[in-house]
Amino acid sequence: MSSTRKITLIAPEVALIGRATPILPTLPHAVNGTQLSDHKPEGVEEIIVGMGCFWGAERLFWQQPGVYSTSVGYSGGFTPNPTYQEVCTGKTGHTEVVRVLFKPKEMALEQLLALFWENHDPTQGMRQGNDIGTQYRSAIYASSRAQMEQALQSKERYQEAMATESISQPITTEIALAGNYYFAEEYHQQYLAKNPDGYCGLAGTGICLPPQ
Repeated sequence: MSSTRKITLIAPEVALIGRATPILPTLPHAVNGTQLSDHKPEGVEEIIVGMGCFWGAERLFWQQPGVYSTSVGYSGGFTPNPTYQEVCTGKTGHTEVVRVLFKPKEMALEQLLALFWENHDPTQGMRQGNDIGTQYRSAIYASSRAQMEQALQSKERYQEAMATESISQPITTEIALAGNYYFAEEYHQQYLAKNPDGYCGLAGTGICLPPQ
């Protein structure tokens, strides 16, 4: 695939067909033992974020107090129930994401958004570091309009903070209400807990999110 095609988001009508059968994890979370499913317990909220390769991003969030569970998957695209190999072709429209289930009484959304902005470079478009392709784009998929509004406000604050540090590139993060979330294959779930020396591409700008 040419470099131009890798960074051009595919149109829905030419996306891969996919399949009706979902990929569902059969094992519990490798770190905290929670069940990986669509179930969301009472008192738990959800947000989906894309920060490049999902391995390191998932580890960042599962380490946080107040995070109930995490999983990795694919979102923001068109192909139903895609495989990792399909997503990597750029022909599904999805980006690699982490689904974060958190307890807002113990960890505020603002704290999660700060972790998001500060631990990757949201100005890189269809890439993150040396990882190039639409599947590595920065994204926040909110579970409510209130969440989305807070994410948009945090984006404005982070853009202003970068400008004060002479970073003029615009933030390219996609912020939208969440659509379908598809679990990634079992071996991707909590990958860095199972492979501690595995690849982690997280690298921030060194700029903190200003408080509200």
